[in-house]
Amino acid sequence: MLLKAINLEKGFGETEVLKDISMEVREGEVVAIIGPSGSGKSTLLRCLTQLERIDRGQIEICGKQMVTMNGEKAIYADHRTLHDIILDVGLVFQNFNLFPHMTVLKNIVEPQVKVLKKEKEEAQRKALELLDKVNLKDKAQAYPGELSGGQQQRIAIARALALNPRILFFDEPTSALDPELTGEILKVIRGLAEENMTMVIVTHEMAFARDVADRVIFMDNGVIIEEGTPAEVFNNTTNQRTKEFLQRFNEN
Repeated sequence: MLLKAINLEKGFGETEVLKDISMEVREGEVVAIIGPSGSGKSTLLRCLTQLERIDRGQIEICGKQMVTMNGEKAIYADHRTLHDIILDVGLVFQNFNLFPHMTVLKNIVEPQVKVLKKEKEEAQRKALELLDKVNLKDKAQAYPGELSGGQQQRIAIARALALNPRILFFDEPTSALDPELTGEILKVIRGLAEENMTMVIVTHEMAFARDVADRVIFMDNGVIIEEGTPAEVFNNTTNQRTKEFLQRFNEN
């Protein structure tokens, strides 16, 4: 089991955003998290990747305890353990987060040199391999501002892969893109799924979730309403809230 989260709770002020969330992700599994805006999906991802701290609960990633409970309080691991966990995790943001003053190649090389302490030549070889993988090797010397949104997102995926994560998180990777650019991102993610990359994907692309995920989690109002295989959630759900959500999607 690469990820195990138990009874997660997270609030902002008086607002409860995550309410008793528990989930698991096995190695090689693709898990899609769907649900309406404001349901807590992105907050859950931010908590699992240490961008937000939970109030209560337990999180284990790649066999390392990130958060445990002491009475009613969530206790985070020491700095070294948290750093080691970060190295096991990749995160692709919806708004790319590339460095605009660096070339595409340097955006992928620098994290390897600084985080993994690789030699620059080795990091460049890896970067060019990944650019080839996302079909953008010819853009190595371009700057992010010279690329389309779809190309920037593919660069962001290559950058995340450069650090050799054991589990890759995507936070609505196509939401900032025009519809015609969405397909090129989904094609890259499909390719990673075929290579058995462990992924957790928050997405509004229902057809993609249905076709690529091994398991689908439907969240609403800070709780997991339902989870199961795509066939169970999309085709055979008996949950009324899931039906209402998917009906809206089908109407669109």
